[in-house]
Amino acid sequence: MKKLGLLLLPILAITLMLGGNAFATGIEGGDYSDYFVTYYSNANTSGAPDGTLRIVNDGDYATTAPGLWAAIYVFDDSQEMRSCCACYVSADGLLSESVNKELTANEFTGRGQIARGVIKVLSSASPDPTDVAIFPGLRGWMTHIQATSTTFPSGAGNDANAVEKGPWFVTETALADSNLSGTEFDNLQALCSYGLTIGSGYGLCPCTLEDYDF
Repeated sequence: MKKLGLLLLPILAITLMLGGNAFATGIEGGDYSDYFVTYYSNANTSGAPDGTLRIVNDGDYATTAPGLWAAIYVFDDSQEMRSCCACYVSADGLLSESVNKELTANEFTGRGQIARGVIKVLSSASPDPTDVAIFPGLRGWMTHIQATSTTFPSGAGNDANAVEKGPWFVTETALADSNLSGTEFDNLQALCSYGLTIGSGYGLCPCTLEDYDF
């Protein structure tokens, strides 16, 4: 057993060195809750209610970081980023973002409203979604608009042509803590930067006044 232990030590050391290339987030205390993902559904759909992204600042670092920004990145269901922004959330404050009126209302391409996709959030000490400074402290929830039936037009080859109909159910779930690699971190900022530059003013989602809810 002693020989096995001596053999495992250098293997562990090598593993740790190789792991040094991974992107490490979090600060003192081991808080790694700084990257979250969720989805939105049936946005901008006739008769369907609006979805809401809600984010709070847990205030754990209120003396060192009294305010944080939620860097928000909105993707459609074709994996394309369509908008981004960074919204301020003070310690113990609440941010509420409308899916229809804010997160999907001003997108890069101007190709029209989008119905479903993915939302990613970084907890940041920077007001710039293209230059994020990871700092944990945000927590979030998302309401999801669920259709009670789905119909497929004649000859439809995939669910992209599906028509979802109400009545509608509204569910709410916490944003999922997710793994943040260096590549993902860089890509989110770069895509946001390119989109805002090429979009010439389009793609920057507006931020609701703090503590105003829907």
